[in-house]
Amino acid sequence: MSEIAARSCVPCQHQVLVGHFCSRKWREKLNRHERQCHALSVPKLKKPFIKNQMAMNSATYSSRMTTDIPLYESPGASFDGYLEDKPRVFKAIFPDKGRSQQLNEEEWRIQMLPINFLFLTVWPVVEMRLRCKSGGRDYPPGVPEEITKVLELDVIRWKLQGLDDIFQPSQFSLGVKGALYPDRRGVRTRLKGQLEMNISFVLPPVLAMIPENVRKPVAEKVLRGLVENMKRKVNSSLLADYSKFKQEKPKNRV
Repeated sequence: MSEIAARSCVPCQHQVLVGHFCSRKWREKLNRHERQCHALSVPKLKKPFIKNQMAMNSATYSSRMTTDIPLYESPGASFDGYLEDKPRVFKAIFPDKGRSQQLNEEEWRIQMLPINFLFLTVWPVVEMRLRCKSGGRDYPPGVPEEITKVLELDVIRWKLQGLDDIFQPSQFSLGVKGALYPDRRGVRTRLKGQLEMNISFVLPPVLAMIPENVRKPVAEKVLRGLVENMKRKVNSSLLADYSKFKQEKPKNRV
């Protein structure tokens, strides 16, 4: 009786006949029995079902434009020299002095015109950098190395104004990159440029309820309008100012 009682107190993985321990069959049985007991003693962990709400409610919209128009240069007043005067070029593209402020030699802060998106109105404030590059070094993608001078435009910082907390996105990213350059590789010189704008943000709950097939065309139309407005300024204001630049050059040489 004492032997039976002793055996009943042994843990379940050891309740086998001792005389059969040398048997391979019983060793396998023992191992299997141990795994079963261990599985019963340790509660099963449920696989976590992670639902990334932020990823589900994120949205990205983009728009891109190119410009390719004739450029008439004058001896002694090349477009390369004009691009070197970055404050002048900036003023030609953004003529409203009340909405811009020069921060340093290469950077400006701009209070952009209000953007209407669905039932929201937002006033973006961006800090833009203009840099001249030459010799094919570190040119933006798509600009041939043979180009003598490139003006690179890049938005480096931004913030949104005019949104209540309930409409403020938890994450927001604005990317604006552009390039402007004279292309003299053909028979006639051409003014070429490219501008790409990307917006990514996590939708606030109010906007997340609006279907994507409603949001997307509206957002793309807004971006397309901004990019096309920039293109018009390059094609008109910038060329008009370059014409003045050419007229001023002979006076400067006197």
